[in-house]
Amino acid sequence: MQPLIDHARSFGRRPEEFASLADGQSPQVLFITCSDSRVVPALITGARPGELFELRTAGNIVPPYVAGRPTSEAATVEYAVDVLGVSEIVVCGHSHCGAVGALVRGDDLTAVPAVRDWLAQAQRPSDAPGDDPTVAEAVQNHVLAQLLRLRGYPCVERGLTTGRLRLHGWYYEVHTGAVREHRAHTDTFEAL
Repeated sequence: MQPLIDHARSFGRRPEEFASLADGQSPQVLFITCSDSRVVPALITGARPGELFELRTAGNIVPPYVAGRPTSEAATVEYAVDVLGVSEIVVCGHSHCGAVGALVRGDDLTAVPAVRDWLAQAQRPSDAPGDDPTVAEAVQNHVLAQLLRLRGYPCVERGLTTGRLRLHGWYYEVHTGAVREHRAHTDTFEAL
């Protein structure tokens, strides 16, 4: 913890670099990814403060939109699209994902009921090899499922219909740093 504290102390010694952030934010991208500590959106993209609006959930799960039942995730998506006016949404899954791995293996999660119930919102990836520690294929399919779910959010549907919003599916390899994007015309994840 001490190195983190030391960095936080020195970080605040450069107020001139951050003064303009007090005027507000205007990110162009909503970046939805896993809570995993190995996935750092600003590091992956090179974004500076104010350039990414982030939504991090266990397993980068986007829960289904249900009118009248607000969730933090739905509020974040709606705020990003309707208030901030983001023009791009990226759903980024990653290799070695514990959440997707648990789904693929059918792990017994009774000891962690909140995790079990959260993951129940995700579809268990079918035909994914259970012996692949990267769970690459399962994660990539999971990313596509989350993109499909996003299309059910009214604000996303409006943005896609008007052409002011685009969706992207990314797969990040924690062991190499490589990023792949889903290409609809080939239905494959290819290097950016």
